[in-house]
Amino acid sequence: MRKKNLKKTYKFAIRTSLYVTMFTTLLVSVFLYYYHSFNWQVIFFPLICYPLCFLIIQFRVERFIYRRVKKIYDDLTLLESTNLRQQPITTDMGTLTREIDKYAKNKKIEIETLKIREEYRKEFLGNVSHELKTPLFTVQGYIDTLLDGAMEDEKIRKKYLNRASKGVERLIYIIKDLDMITKLEVGDLSLKKEEFDIVALVKSVFELFEMKAAKKKITLTFDMDYSGPILVYADKERIQQVLTNLIVNSIKYGREKGTTEVSIENLIKNKAIVRVTDNGEGIAKENIPRLFERFYRVDKSGSRKEGGSGLGLAIVKHIIEAHEEKIYIESELGVGSEFSFTLEKTE
Repeated sequence: MRKKNLKKTYKFAIRTSLYVTMFTTLLVSVFLYYYHSFNWQVIFFPLICYPLCFLIIQFRVERFIYRRVKKIYDDLTLLESTNLRQQPITTDMGTLTREIDKYAKNKKIEIETLKIREEYRKEFLGNVSHELKTPLFTVQGYIDTLLDGAMEDEKIRKKYLNRASKGVERLIYIIKDLDMITKLEVGDLSLKKEEFDIVALVKSVFELFEMKAAKKKITLTFDMDYSGPILVYADKERIQQVLTNLIVNSIKYGREKGTTEVSIENLIKNKAIVRVTDNGEGIAKENIPRLFERFYRVDKSGSRKEGGSGLGLAIVKHIIEAHEEKIYIESELGVGSEFSFTLEKTE
């Protein structure tokens, strides 16, 4: 690499040496002719002058460029440019220009990424603050009312303490979800994979939320009658949490007398895909890319009315990705939504 780059400076030295030699030879010839000392031996002058000029110019130019370029590399190394640090110093201007351009583009991408992260951090902190202060202020309000004298009334005391308890439960719920999603993101939450029947697991989740669905007259059903088990290899508890979040969401945003349908299909030889489909509100296209973000809510007022931590879909995404599987969403506003995810089959 170094030799190749050095050779590219020869062209400059060759041309410059030629110009210097021609000029000095002409100058010496004129000088000798003027003083009547011109003779045939002057032909030896360019033969000696040219190689000497070439060596001096080549050495000086190379040293000059090398020192200047080395300073550029050193300055960029201070900025933690790993890519430039790993490469030998080049004095070829074309190569150097490409390297600097590449470095500048990478830095631009890094800066833009940092800006996006900073915006996300600010939004996230604002969301966390909002989610925590709502139940906190609720609890504080009930306790302050009791301390101000309402404690003497047994009925009010019991009612306010129950409401304060629900506020504390919501706080615990949010903190538990935050703790889980943090562990999922940093890889601290280990998966306990085992073989289990995904059909039986879906049925058990249906049973858990049968009463919740009945309040909105929503039917929880399979797309067909699964007579036999479908065995998958995953963390049963975490997949139950995924199904729970998706089915609860379908009930929460489902329409009265609607349907939540689960289907399990063969995707490829060793993969199954589980689909949770509803005919509820649906989601606008512009909201879909941000749907799995922490605390992101499509309808903030409606979401808070329905409850939840705002972390359910973010947790779903991280659990599926921790299994090295994929999650998909298809939705149309006013028609309904379909969430689907893949799992590894054992048969």
